[in-house]
Amino acid sequence: MPSSDDLRSRQQKLEQSVERQIRRMKQAERERRTLIGQTVYLGTVGILFVLPVIAGAYFGRWLDSLTSDYQVRWTVSMIFLGVIVGAVNVYYFIKQ
Repeated sequence: MPSSDDLRSRQQKLEQSVERQIRRMKQAERERRTLIGQTVYLGTVGILFVLPVIAGAYFGRWLDSLTSDYQVRWTVSMIFLGVIVGAVNVYYFIKQ
């Protein structure tokens, strides 16, 4: 049969554990993101990805217009580069 000191120490450990969990739950509730906050976050991620792709398409199209015959070599290359740059942007943004 456990002694009264063992019971008290177990009860104190249980109380401390419950208090710690209550503090964590309250902190998580305060830091919970709102729907508007999540929408802004996803919009920012989208812009960080799409802008380099669009810029690459325009830049590649301009480079292709400098040649005499019709080619899309630069356009496709710059779009691909834009996808890579956009993915890196999103990675670093999410990593923060």
